[in-house]
Amino acid sequence: MTTAETAEPEGGATAAAPVKSAVRTVLLLEHFAARPGLHSLADIQSDLSLPKSSLYMLLRTLVNLGWVETDATGTRYGIGVRALLVGSSYIDGDEVVAAARPTLDRLSDDTTETIHLARLDGASVVYLATRQSQHYLRPFTRVGRRLPVHSTALGKALLATHTDEEVRRLLPKRLEAVTEHTITDRERLVEELALVREQGYAVDREENTLGLRCFGVAVPYRTPARDAVSCSVPVARLTPGHERVIKEALFEARDRLSVVTRRM
Repeated sequence: MTTAETAEPEGGATAAAPVKSAVRTVLLLEHFAARPGLHSLADIQSDLSLPKSSLYMLLRTLVNLGWVETDATGTRYGIGVRALLVGSSYIDGDEVVAAARPTLDRLSDDTTETIHLARLDGASVVYLATRQSQHYLRPFTRVGRRLPVHSTALGKALLATHTDEEVRRLLPKRLEAVTEHTITDRERLVEELALVREQGYAVDREENTLGLRCFGVAVPYRTPARDAVSCSVPVARLTPGHERVIKEALFEARDRLSVVTRRM
């Protein structure tokens, strides 16, 4: 018997083995979430290595329930509207997102740049809230977007609240090069995190998007932190004076969020 079948959780109840159909459903929905658009049954089956007949029946069931959509031919599949409803409910019900709204608004006004609130999820950060820049030239990031933790200021700020050994366990063995500037050497990233801890903020130097620099700070209502705030600005608009304003505004936002989220 496997560990999952024999382990006993708190309260003495025996832990149940994973339900195969439930695991496959989650894998399928996460697959669609990471790959926008419609996909053929053959491509989905190749990516997930699931039995074709079982996959087809699962897809048809999810189509009937609204979790998956299909085209007019019924041969290509993608994420359905019910997934949006569930994802939105997570944002709408999150206490940190609600408490952060006034601070994000003020940070947007103080910097005039694009502001993000994101959460650590494994080796990624997931965007929970965004305030768009007041300028014509601006980055675009949607709520729900997932990015590698090592290529973003948000992610590096969060990683810096962990020990070096915890960071090594969190990171994949191979760090993806999102741009030519992305740090792909794990030990070099660990070295940079020491500087992040010292200065209190992290910097993404065109490591996730060319032409864009980001500054991020962790929100320390938990240790290690799980949420962070960042400010993104096109390199063409970043002057030393503007950078100073951004950093000061981020520190003030961090301190305000630390107060309002203290009991969460």
